[in-house]
Amino acid sequence: MGTAEHYHPHLRIIIDGSDVPVAPNIGVDPATGAMSALHTHEGDGTIHIEADTQGEVFTLGQLFLQWGVKLTPHQIGGVRAKPGDMVEVTSNSGVVAGDPMDLPLTPEQEIVLTLD
Repeated sequence: MGTAEHYHPHLRIIIDGSDVPVAPNIGVDPATGAMSALHTHEGDGTIHIEADTQGEVFTLGQLFLQWGVKLTPHQIGGVRAKPGDMVEVTSNSGVVAGDPMDLPLTPEQEIVLTLD
């Protein structure tokens, strides 16, 4: 965890019309309290980026890997899209195509993942 760059994207997950909380303390070692550069504190969807160097790129996939929750264009956790459907990804209200794992995180970004 560093102080060269510090910003807070926000993640909202909606499955079948209901909000799914983002877990608190992703990227935080429960034994020592040590935090990775990408972590959460509360379960409110705020992602904390506290990097040692400026310009380091962090992705939504890194958060999901630390969380231990599967994220693909067709799945969030254990919930799969219906045949022919995909996870809808928006960033600052704009639709994002491709693999949601590759989405770069940016300051004050609002990310919404929707799976109906």
